[in-house]
Amino acid sequence: MNAVVADVTARRKGGRQGSRKAGGFTLRDVAKLAGVAPITASRALNTPDAVSAKVLQKVQAAVLQTGYVPNLLAGALASQKSRLVAAVVPTLSGPMFLETVEALTDTLAGAGYQVMLGQSGYENSREDALLDAIIGRRPDGIVLTGITRSPQARRRLLASGIPVVETWDLTPTPVDMLVGFSHEKIGAAVAQYLHSKGKRRVAAISGDDERSRRRATAFSEAAVRLGMARPQESDVPACLVTAPTTLGNGRSGLRELLQRAPDIDAVFCSSDLLALGVMIEAQASAIAIPGQLAVIGLGDLSFSRDLHPPLTTVRIDGTAIGSTAARFIIDRSEGKSVAEPICDLGFTIIERASV
Repeated sequence: MNAVVADVTARRKGGRQGSRKAGGFTLRDVAKLAGVAPITASRALNTPDAVSAKVLQKVQAAVLQTGYVPNLLAGALASQKSRLVAAVVPTLSGPMFLETVEALTDTLAGAGYQVMLGQSGYENSREDALLDAIIGRRPDGIVLTGITRSPQARRRLLASGIPVVETWDLTPTPVDMLVGFSHEKIGAAVAQYLHSKGKRRVAAISGDDERSRRRATAFSEAAVRLGMARPQESDVPACLVTAPTTLGNGRSGLRELLQRAPDIDAVFCSSDLLALGVMIEAQASAIAIPGQLAVIGLGDLSFSRDLHPPLTTVRIDGTAIGSTAARFIIDRSEGKSVAEPICDLGFTIIERASV
């Protein structure tokens, strides 16, 4: 077999006449090394149960010796299956979506699919361009963070026929399938929770992305209804910061809020990182938490329970979102119907000592 490898390698280096350019080993080369027909080598790689143990061993040995990797594109063209699922998240720099991506990847891998990850940012125009590139590669499914609001993107996704799951949001009119929760209900629930804890002058620090703004608006509206705004004011103090949010945004956001409304007694932050920044700034300013200022975040990130005091936060089950979205894609790719294409997983307020 070594002599055959040397012969093929020599021909690669010298170039070849004909349809194949000089380059990597092909299935035909693997078959020759294994001493079997190309169709037999193909069966050994794609349906190993269809060949004898002896043939399978020969083909696997040839693959190891040559470093051959099957041409998945050619296989996808033949089977109309790419075994790829595209996942789009706004940012890779923060930990908020990692739990969902990990669960999505693990669940899909168990069914023989791989995940292709894309970063859309928080601009719809950028998401449109990314979706065009993804659709053109015809994955077996697309998982999006948030609701697709661009009419152009919705039209193209619908026309593609590719199974689509929107996540981390809720709407009665998804493009195809949806797994998420209501941002408006989170905002209202946090306001009610703080009111039940005796807080009467609340404020918010929020990322400037569309989903965070909707949470903050719902929070403010509920707080006003509950009498938690200053007399004669139609909303509560709020500070918008650039998304993705950071610890530094939390520190500067609290400073800004205290300059405008020094009597605030609670702050709702659109991420745990913002809340951590608020807590650090409060400590630096000798403001006691929760005695003088209550703080609540969103995300229930791994550090939240280990802070001093531990951070009260809104828990989103990112693992359930990812695994459910994966099952939706797998079922649809296998021709099965999805009985409940809209899945509201809700949220939980995790009560700790910062409120």
